Amino acid sequence: MFQTLAVRKAQGTQYITDLRAARPAGFRGKPLIAGTACAPNCRACAEACPTDAIVLNPAGADAVAIDLGACVMCGDCAPVCPSQKFSFSNDVKLCATSREGLVVTAARPNIDPVQVSAALKKRFGRSLKLRSVSAGGCNGCEMEVNAWGNVNFDIGRYGIDMVASPRHADGLVLTGPISRNMMTALHIAWEAMPEPKLVIAVGACAISGGVFAQSDALNRDFLDTFKPALYVPGCPAHPLTFISGIMDLLGI
Repeated sequence: MFQTLAVRKAQGTQYITDLRAARPAGFRGKPLIAGTACAPNCRACAEACPTDAIVLNPAGADAVAIDLGACVMCGDCAPVCPSQKFSFSNDVKLCATSREGLVVTAARPNIDPVQVSAALKKRFGRSLKLRSVSAGGCNGCEMEVNAWGNVNFDIGRYGIDMVASPRHADGLVLTGPISRNMMTALHIAWEAMPEPKLVIAVGACAISGGVFAQSDALNRDFLDTFKPALYVPGCPAHPLTFISGIMDLLGI
């Protein structure tokens, strides 16, 4: 008993009391783009990016743009930039309700805020059941999805739970780049869910294909037909990123 009490004292409080205010130390979150001018004809950042998330437009007002839907937060762009344009904050609030809203520039540093859906709030604001489908993922995002319900984050306190069957689910949590081998299973899971239902794309792979975007092994037609209600960037996506986004979407 005394050993248990000693461990409890050493560990302190494990759960996060205020999930909205939490800022994980050391987390590489939202990229920051300085307004300094790029070096002439420099493409070092774009060439270093493994997912083509950086778009250069020297003739435009915003010379550099980063698509957080493709960015894997690797940070490789920062050390190669001679103008020191890139840095990363520990801001976990990265979600958006539109694909275009995930693009940031020096002049547009903030991601479009998640808009509260009155219809989703009315239907799911007090109870939301989610079914996770890993469509060819590496298990990085899947491990973070599992962490949503642990003692640290405990999304169940807001009436949000993961369920074992799509027949019990209100929403589909999609992770992975959607391989051809998982395409049929993904459609079966979606069709088994009762209406109304929603898709939540979690991680760079689910949103854009990530580092696998150019692979012939993918078939991403599912997202052309069923547009996600929420995009959760990251590689992997941090639990606090999802929690802040889903709470904003449902007006919790």
